[in-house]
Amino acid sequence: MANGSPSSTSASRGARLGAVALAAALLGVGSMDSADADTGERSRYEVLELKVDNDQYKAVDLGPEGPSLGDMDVYSGTAVEDGRRIGHGGGSCQVVRIEDGKRTTQCVITMELERGSLTMQSLWTSGSSTLDMAITGGTGYYDNARGTARYWDIATPQERMRAEILR
Repeated sequence: MANGSPSSTSASRGARLGAVALAAALLGVGSMDSADADTGERSRYEVLELKVDNDQYKAVDLGPEGPSLGDMDVYSGTAVEDGRRIGHGGGSCQVVRIEDGKRTTQCVITMELERGSLTMQSLWTSGSSTLDMAITGGTGYYDNARGTARYWDIATPQERMRAEILR
């Protein structure tokens, strides 16, 4: 951001990353039981497919003007299923590497849903058309959650997410 307004590159980057956070809210619907052959315990496996609506975004240029280590994108949004808002969340992505004109960011997202929160993280390289995030845990219903969340059409009105959650 220069002089208080994001560059078109920062705005585009932020929009993509903001969409990621919103998609994370997709977690919280549809499940099926499966038996764990090793322990005999039952676990929950859920597949969630949701639309992401981004609502807030800020590009923070911390170093010299332009892309540099430490720059951040901060965002929030809403997860939508069948036209109904089912949660909200937010996160940030911080630049951790710049090489050959591409930025690699460390992204962390937390989503609040009716039954608890869900956390995710990953590295994302600018220009990638999809983003896969590790589900790293949660609270309440999502205590000890793990799995993968994939985002498509990041930072567009068509952004969507598919989460495969094991808890």
